[in-house]
Amino acid sequence: MKIAQKTIKFLFIAVLTLFTSVGFASETDKKHDNQSDGGQVNTQEEVTAYIKHHLKDSHDFTFFSYSSEEGKREHLGFPLPVIIWTSEGLVSFMSSEFHHNDDGHVIVEKKGLKFAKIHSKIYELDKDASAVSFDDAHHATNAHTVLDFSITKSVVGILFAGLLMFLGFSRLAKQYKTRKIPKGLGRALEPLVIYVRDEIARPNIGEKKYKKFMGFLLTVFFFIWILNLLGLTPLGFNVTGQIAVTSCLAIITMVIYVTSGTKDFWAHTLWMPGVPVILKPILAVIELIGFIVIKPFSLLIRLFANITAGHFVVMSLIALMVTMKEAYGPVASTGMSLLLALFIMVIEILVAFLQAFIFTMLASLFIGMAVEEHEHH
Repeated sequence: MKIAQKTIKFLFIAVLTLFTSVGFASETDKKHDNQSDGGQVNTQEEVTAYIKHHLKDSHDFTFFSYSSEEGKREHLGFPLPVIIWTSEGLVSFMSSEFHHNDDGHVIVEKKGLKFAKIHSKIYELDKDASAVSFDDAHHATNAHTVLDFSITKSVVGILFAGLLMFLGFSRLAKQYKTRKIPKGLGRALEPLVIYVRDEIARPNIGEKKYKKFMGFLLTVFFFIWILNLLGLTPLGFNVTGQIAVTSCLAIITMVIYVTSGTKDFWAHTLWMPGVPVILKPILAVIELIGFIVIKPFSLLIRLFANITAGHFVVMSLIALMVTMKEAYGPVASTGMSLLLALFIMVIEILVAFLQAFIFTMLASLFIGMAVEEHEHH
């Protein structure tokens, strides 16, 4: 039975890697739509551009791409709502209006305003502009930034992860009302919930106060873990690889442990006992910078850097079948690429859990430091 389970896991990872490689071979940046080669990625420069494009957020959702019989690049997916705040107020439309032509910059006119998408960002153009103008550094000279509240691909990933968590934990809660031992998905979730409670919350926050923060810690752990796993699928999610997402998670954590700090904690932080009076203001500033800046920064940059690096390495290894095809032949380069990518994918599955664990562990540790009651002698 154990051998069969290991075989199934191995086949699952192999198929996942194969799907990812197929997605890499078929999907490409839409700026190649009108090339004569059908938008295929064939050179090192195109591979690098594709990886950078994959790591960015997107205003539309593309499952995969293919070349039609006419050699035109077709994309299978669906558009997403574009919601932006402009000089004239709120403007909304579907991302499909940014269809691509030869120059790659289509001007969309809404409410008397003109918009263009440049390097995956939406800009408002001057009212008298008929095209996007660039300087020598390829920066738009007649475009202005807007506040973008669009439903992007990362937002779809966040909503999807939230839906999975809502369905899973709703089912687990209902089962606890009718039976002591959950079944099905609830049986898989219960050990993880107990692990977060007994190995993360209780040791770091304390027996008396850990229950108050269990909802937050469970949400953070499963939210990051599910999004990390979704990032390994051919859907192309890279939510935890977006620094805006990790920054929000870190800021929320900071707000929780700062607002939960006890009087004893703030007394020790702002006027540390047992040190010379002349040093107390200096130490207070250092402690405040540590809690408000350094600790949140360590949370956001660790998660962002590890997930981004993992995606970059996996896609770079898959790209070996393209860049090494001429040197070693298509069969050898493809086999080497898939073997190395399979090895990294196994590690990435572990990293997906590890990063969720580390973020939750550090969050609970910072909360525990804030709510701890110090002994006075």
